[in-house]
Amino acid sequence: MQASAVIQSENLTKKFGAFTAVDAITFEVQAGEIFGFLGANGAGKTTAMKMLTGLLSPTSGQGRVAGFDVFREAEKIKRNIGYMSQRFSLYEDLTVRENIRFFGGIYGLKRAEIKEKTERLLKELELESVEKQLVKSLPLGWKQRLAFSIALLHEPRIVFLDEPTGGVDPITRRQFWEMIYKAASDGVTVFVTTHYMDEAEYCDRVSIMVDGKIQALDTPGILKKTYSAESMDEVFLKLARG
Repeated sequence: MQASAVIQSENLTKKFGAFTAVDAITFEVQAGEIFGFLGANGAGKTTAMKMLTGLLSPTSGQGRVAGFDVFREAEKIKRNIGYMSQRFSLYEDLTVRENIRFFGGIYGLKRAEIKEKTERLLKELELESVEKQLVKSLPLGWKQRLAFSIALLHEPRIVFLDEPTGGVDPITRRQFWEMIYKAASDGVTVFVTTHYMDEAEYCDRVSIMVDGKIQALDTPGILKKTYSAESMDEVFLKLARG
């Protein structure tokens, strides 16, 4: 394993009884990289992410995230990463402002920090006019931007995004990726799962999971060349069909 890698997985495996959800996956993610973790629904992406974020204990293998061991230091991993689920990780019955303050407290920020970051975030996201509205009343795209910004509130080195663009329109998806680019340019490592193959084009490198295993891993350009494909969608179809 390379010392510069901020996410490391070696033969990481998760079994549920006789069923192997994640089958001995090995890969590394470098600091500042946008790493796409692709696959169809049920391929094992979310299970793998849960192991890496300390939410699920692996069955076997090795893994380190932000320097911490996935078996022994799950709580330290949770404190040193950002996480955004496909449900956007927001409390629908709290206002925009209350959500920011609540998560600031969970992340252990001091009261003065929470106040300063709340005001800055509301201004950056242009949400000042709706700061007292319940989150459930916001359009989907606004919730998405807010959830991503809250995941970065405590300035983590790594942010995990679990299918963050599910259910939003193509224009909103593109705008969200602009936020991802901005985070990466600020030095944040972005680990993103998606089943939208066009989003693979936005990543520095991508892995493609099929039936719990990583079947391919490289830059989008090299993968398309390797599989004589014009798009990542075509690459995926060739892999999925064996």
